[in-house]
Amino acid sequence: MKTIEIMDIDLRMFDEVINLTTSPGLSDAMKTFYSDYLIDNAEPELVHDQWAQTHDIPKNGGKTIEFRKYSPLAKALTPLSEGVTPDGNSLSVSVITATIEQFGDYIKVSDILQLSAIDNQLMMATELLGSQAGRTLDTITREVLAGGNNRIFPGSVLARHQLVGGSSTATNNHYLNVDAIKKAARFLKVMNAAKIDGDYVAIIHPDVAYDLTNDTAWMDPHKYVDTENMYNGEIGKIHGVRVVETTEAKKFVAPPLIAAAGETAAVRNLSIAATLQSAGKTVTLNETLTEAQATALVGRKIILANKQYTIKSATATDGQTAASLTVADTDDNISTTDGAKDAVIYPGEAGAEGRDVYAVVVLAKNAYGTTKLTGGGLEHIYKPLGSGGSSDPLNQRATVGWKATKVAKRLVEEFMVRIECTSTFNDNEPN
Repeated sequence: MKTIEIMDIDLRMFDEVINLTTSPGLSDAMKTFYSDYLIDNAEPELVHDQWAQTHDIPKNGGKTIEFRKYSPLAKALTPLSEGVTPDGNSLSVSVITATIEQFGDYIKVSDILQLSAIDNQLMMATELLGSQAGRTLDTITREVLAGGNNRIFPGSVLARHQLVGGSSTATNNHYLNVDAIKKAARFLKVMNAAKIDGDYVAIIHPDVAYDLTNDTAWMDPHKYVDTENMYNGEIGKIHGVRVVETTEAKKFVAPPLIAAAGETAAVRNLSIAATLQSAGKTVTLNETLTEAQATALVGRKIILANKQYTIKSATATDGQTAASLTVADTDDNISTTDGAKDAVIYPGEAGAEGRDVYAVVVLAKNAYGTTKLTGGGLEHIYKPLGSGGSSDPLNQRATVGWKATKVAKRLVEEFMVRIECTSTFNDNEPN
């Protein structure tokens, strides 16, 4: 016969939790606490925002925010006349406007919270949402910076698809090195771009940091004179450029040419069914294409024999005719060498053989602007059980979430440059 042990439970220990769970909302003090906690968890993820001009979100001022660009003054080469006060000069200010947009997400929490400590659940949800908010807002800035007009390449290549020769050991792969960083610094110096606290800044992915730090010319952080005032993610500097590492750095990844159900490879390639004629622009494929797949291929870039083309049209397999592609005219004319039987066609948005290409953004002062997290930029939102009204008649759901208004804008194109390179590593996964 089993003995049942009865324990006394003081239900009043849950009073505070229950009141917090079912109350109309958090107290002002708790609202402030969770809002600050959300921002604290978001800020470390905002690597790309560290060197921007920042402005508060305008309240009751519409959706447009203004950034200001000051033009440099011309040299004052006219000698002063004795006793004569010159006319002087004035500031030339250009106003650059941007339209803010709203982003956000939330987590649903069930009424089981009444049986547990809601603070623990709310803290965990807020921590996860803060990290998500930071990464989301950081990516918005990153995409703007990675779209700049100025770019350089390691070595002597002239285009993105020429950066990768194939496997990680291929001799014509172009990895990030100190020389490329020096070229970027030289570009900014020639543009008279002001430094940020005495240096320029480069944002790099850990994959390319691996290659850069293998260069014997690299300087590690322990060789700094000042190791205290380092940026979030900073790993070292070289030739006046401070290098900041983040997994959120821009990576150009070529999507599969065909998105097939059950496909496990990161990049699905195509291949040529028959050797091309020297003047041919139509490529017959070994693979079959559905109408939807053929339509999706139009406008895509491809790499064939390390040359880049654009698909002008695609024909699906109809049982009688093999699938085919027609490519647009480019500076690289297709030849029989390019179109040998069974030659592989790779996606063309990145490197040869579909390998990743990385962007290393090198910045000067006042190159871009963003909005602040504070001042209306990021908000923590908690809805207690039953706040959903008729949509939650049994008080079963609470939610915690975030909402942010954000915009990023390149202000001076000449104050930023993008190095594009490949890496020893290649996972074909967008970040």
